[in-house]
Formats: sequence, C-alpha cells, structure tokens
Amino acid sequence: MTSKLARLFAAAMALMATGMAGANQYNLQVPQTIIAREIYDLHTLIMWIILAIFVVVFGAMTYSIIYHRKAAGAKAEQFHENTTVEIVWTVIPFIILIGMAYPATKTIISMKDTSNPDLTIKATGYQWKWGYDYLQDGISFYSSLSTPRDQIEGKAPKGEHYLVEVDNPVVVPVGKKVRIITTANDVIHAWWVPALGIKQDAIPGFVRDTWFKVDKAGTYRGQCAELCGKDHGFMPIVVEAVEPEKYAAWVQNQKVKMAKTAVADDPSKAWSLDDLKARGEKVYASNCVACHQATGMGVPGAFPALSGSKIVNGPKNEQIALVLSGKPGTAMQSFKHLSDVELAAAITYTRNNWNNKTGEAVTPADVKALRK
Repeated sequence: MTSKLARLFAAAMALMATGMAGANQYNLQVPQTIIAREIYDLHTLIMWIILAIFVVVFGAMTYSIIYHRKAAGAKAEQFHENTTVEIVWTVIPFIILIGMAYPATKTIISMKDTSNPDLTIKATGYQWKWGYDYLQDGISFYSSLSTPRDQIEGKAPKGEHYLVEVDNPVVVPVGKKVRIITTANDVIHAWWVPALGIKQDAIPGFVRDTWFKVDKAGTYRGQCAELCGKDHGFMPIVVEAVEPEKYAAWVQNQKVKMAKTAVADDPSKAWSLDDLKARGEKVYASNCVACHQATGMGVPGAFPALSGSKIVNGPKNEQIALVLSGKPGTAMQSFKHLSDVELAAAITYTRNNWNNKTGEAVTPADVKALRK
C-alpha cells in the first residue's frame, strides 16, 4: 500500500509540473511585467504549499484509516488533552502563514508603488466602454468593442479575438513605467489585464491607481472585471506595447487626428442638417446601436425602438434632456461625457432617420443650453 501511495504522489507531482510548464493552457497567462511575474511566482509557491498540506493531511488520514481500523484489531486511545499536540498544530500553521504572508506582502507593496512613472494614463469606465486620457501628451479617445454584431448574434463565424478586440487600443512604450489612474462615470468597473498583472477597480467619484512596465512588444488583452450592467461582457481592454520610437510616432499621429477632429467638430461653425446627420451616424454606431439596433427598432421587451418613437419625434429639448441625464431604473445612461457636437449630431440623426422625418436639426448650442 505504501508503494501505491508513493506512485500516486509521484504521478501528482508530474501532473503539477506539467501544468506549470504549460502555463498558456493550464495556468495563469504568461507574465509580461515585473508585477505579473511576482504574482505568478507567488501563485505557484502557494499552490505547492497547498499541495504539500494536502498530501500530509490526507496521507495521515489515509494511513490511519487503513492501518488503525477496528477490523485490523486497533483500539482507540482514550485521552482528553495533549499539550504537545496542541502546541504543534498551532505553531506549524503559524509558520506556514508567515511563509506565505511575507512574499505576498512584498508583492502587494510593489503593486502599490506608482511613484516616478514615465507615462500616466487616466482610464475612465463608462457603460460600456473605456475612455483614455494621456495626461502628459494631451491625447484622449474612447475604446469600444469592435467585434461585429453579426458574430455576437450568431449570424457569422466568431473571430480569433471574439469579444476581446477594440477599435482604439491603449498604446504604451516597452520598458517604460506606465501609471494607470482609474475612475468611472456611472457604476463600478475594473481595469484588468492579466498578462500585465493589473486589476484595479474604477469607482465613480474616486481615483485609484496602479502601474505596469511591459517587458516586450506585443498585444495584451483584458476585460472589465466588475459586473457593471447588461453589456459587462462587451467591455474589453487591449494594450499594445511598442518600441519607444513607434510610440513617439503614434503620439504624433494621434495629435494630428485630434487636431483634425477639433476643426471638423467646431461647435461654432454653421452645421447643416446633412452634416449633422453624417456625423451623427458615426456617433450612433459607436454609442447607441448595441441597444437600439442599426434599424432603430430596439430589442422588444428590453430596449425601446427609436423609429416612430414619441420622444424622438416630440420636442427636441425633451430628447436632449433624456440623452444628457439618462433614465433612472433603466439601461439608458447619461451620455453627457460626449461633446455638444457629438450629442447634437446623434440626436439629429435619430430624428431624421428610419421612420422619423422631423426635418429638424439639433445644434451644439441647443445641447449646451441644457447641460447642467
């Protein structure tokens, strides 16, 4: 029997080693930062400790059950207390806990050391997308799920990066300390990229921070890790780590794009109905189509149709107020984080599309007048 237990133990060790070697398949994602490696090593250490405890405890239990059973003639000892045993089973767990707590504490302290970053990015959670602000470079953009609706609805084969692909990834330089500041616009979200060892809650009204330094260039994917509403599973995070030269070129390209957008979205210019509808179609596709659909018919029983809607075809100020404030108790959240031009364009688009033919343009000034 002893030899059988030894063989079982050896088999368990081999299986554990195989699992550790095949980290991509059976374990945590391959770590790509200093913190991620510390987390991975800590996880591995504690798993070995747990396995050792399992083997010792259940080995002793199994041995006792087999060799000290009544059928083998064993007789139970009758005693009430044993001071030595009580000391042993108090001291040994204490030593084990200290052995786990020390490296865990070192890792946690390292995770919280956000001092002296090379780059700071503010990540703001929205229902259901992320907004990013590069504080040193003056770059801002939104990052939304880019998986086609046909894949989500089962009308097309699912792609390689189904539900973990975005239109605008976070781009960072390799070998630089990146500080991430998290907050949220509506409910609690969480910024989580496993390969980078990052998971930080984004809480409305609070500012939290964390950091990472990527070892090598590549694309690293994560998700919102806090249940934040109906589209919680459609809120991915993609980080692209590139060489410093490529990052510098990306920064310049983003600044040029933002300058062009600022000129194109100048709220003071004379916006025609056609201009607003064209701009609004893009804003609608990025922010509204998931609930109200491309057809404007919504989802029966869940999200109301905009085509033929009394609100959309009613006084424009009521629709503007609804879009700015949201509707409590429903999935309709406030979209006041969008600019006056974006909101004016989206509202104009809905009022002049599908079965809606108001022929009325909502201007950026109309939206600005109702902002609080």
